[in-house]
Amino acid sequence: MLFQVQTLKEQLAFAPLGAGEWWGRGGVSQAGVPALPLLSPARRGGGVTGSPPAEAGREPRPPAALARLVPGWEAALGPKLWPLSRRGSCFSGPAPGTHSQELPPTAPRSPRRPLHLGGPSPTAPGAMACSLKDELLCSICLSIYQDPVSLGCEHYFCRRCITEHWVRQEAQGARDCPECRRTFAEPALAPSLKLANIVERYSAFPLDAILNARRAARPCQAHDKVKLFCLTDRALLCFFCDEPALHEQHQVTGIDDAFEELQRELKEQLQALQDSEREHTEALQLLKRQLAETKSSTKSLRTTIGEAFERLHRLLRERQKAMLEELEADTARTLTDIEQKVQRYSQQLRKVQEGAQILQERLAETDRHTFLAGMASLSERLKGKIHETNLTYEDFPTSKYTGPLQYTIWKSLFQDIHPVPAALTLDPGTAHQRLILSDDCTIVAYGNLHPQPLQDSPKRFDVEVSVLGSEAFSSGVHYWEVVVAEKTQWVIGLAHEAASRKGSIQIQPSRGFYCIVMHDGNQYSACTEPWTRLNVRDKLDKVGVFLDYDQGLLIFYNADDMSWLYTFREKFPGKLCSYFSPGQSHANGKNVQPLRINTVRI
Repeated sequence: MLFQVQTLKEQLAFAPLGAGEWWGRGGVSQAGVPALPLLSPARRGGGVTGSPPAEAGREPRPPAALARLVPGWEAALGPKLWPLSRRGSCFSGPAPGTHSQELPPTAPRSPRRPLHLGGPSPTAPGAMACSLKDELLCSICLSIYQDPVSLGCEHYFCRRCITEHWVRQEAQGARDCPECRRTFAEPALAPSLKLANIVERYSAFPLDAILNARRAARPCQAHDKVKLFCLTDRALLCFFCDEPALHEQHQVTGIDDAFEELQRELKEQLQALQDSEREHTEALQLLKRQLAETKSSTKSLRTTIGEAFERLHRLLRERQKAMLEELEADTARTLTDIEQKVQRYSQQLRKVQEGAQILQERLAETDRHTFLAGMASLSERLKGKIHETNLTYEDFPTSKYTGPLQYTIWKSLFQDIHPVPAALTLDPGTAHQRLILSDDCTIVAYGNLHPQPLQDSPKRFDVEVSVLGSEAFSSGVHYWEVVVAEKTQWVIGLAHEAASRKGSIQIQPSRGFYCIVMHDGNQYSACTEPWTRLNVRDKLDKVGVFLDYDQGLLIFYNADDMSWLYTFREKFPGKLCSYFSPGQSHANGKNVQPLRINTVRI
């Protein structure tokens, strides 16, 4: 008969053993009266219904595999297991349901002493733990029992192991026990469900954590020293005080392993906080450096703006005042943003340092229990202490106050004045065969006719429908404008004089090209790696290009209102030429308008 139990210890307590008695806590007396409640009466010959009768004149004994489990388990968990008295259970007094009369003299009363069936001493928990596991090993496969069965000689094996062993013996006509070599003509394999349950409980129970917990630990007031720690609850665990079912699905380990694991976790958290502290420190240094550079740039821009207006003989003071106010507003906005970030990152840095201090104090604690006892509250104390840096900021809009200031100011006041283009022209020797240039080489368009019979040369573009300006820049300040009205595709900018002009070309700085592009009909981007989308409110009709070669600045403007589009900052390695590509035109009339240079004197 089977009984559902909850723990391995209970499985062992109710394990059916040899004929004539239950081994451990009660069972049935030799008179056949059950000594434990809930157990059905057994025949005089055994502990469970159907067990073989005791041999006459032979002292009843437990099956070896099950009997040897008891001292190992009890030695590991603490309480001693006493041998059965001939008066009932192993505890004081007769067991419930037993007779109290004395047994015949042939069954002398055993003295009360700890049960020891040979092997390691019950007082050596480590040795008993090994013995306990060894008793659950099949002697054939040397692994934990799988579907254990017993033979008539009371030896246990895995069903598969003993079956395969007998298959190999079929030629001999007899089958024997691999341990005692007792032969069987027609052996019957008796399933040992109780042993199977014990194996299952043993495999599922964190017994290693119990047996390996030998470090000196803070003692439980009611029991032995505390040897377990629940990683899930972050709390010390007494096996006897704490209900095992409450931690059945938890990660339970010995205090040695818990100490090492939590030390590792806290060190990782400390490392994360230290990394965050370093990142915050670097971010603050960058912000402070940007703060100084912004203030320095503001001072320089004030001088530049003042000089620009001075060159106009101070005739436009109102405009000067307006621009200075705009500069101050931008400066105030930028400085406010930076100072707010400095304050926020300073606060976050203090929290990070506080968190690091908390962890350092915790790691400095050498007492294991004091260290582990505070783990439950440590996570709460660390909340809000770790912050991601994610430093982002906008560049100070210096480009708004650089470039052709005199022309910008003058043009803002005299919208009806259109200057005569300066001497900036296209170089026909670089033009793709599909491109058509005007006679004065200031206009370029894409031709839908067959390619022109132009002589090829290393200077000419053969794939990209592009053309360069005839003048190469190696110093100075230059400004020109390009009319792009009614077009859906174009590329404008600068190219290194030595840049490749053959084959398909990637228009990007690493290839020697600094350009902006119109694409997809109404989208504008800077040809960076990857492209940078430009914030353009209205469709561009005219693009201004400003080059300060010595300062390494190439700035694009909406030439109608001189609003800034994009800035390249580079150390130009050689001569630069203006670059133009009108894009391909289409039969449906799209993009047929040319590009036209409208160069302006500064």
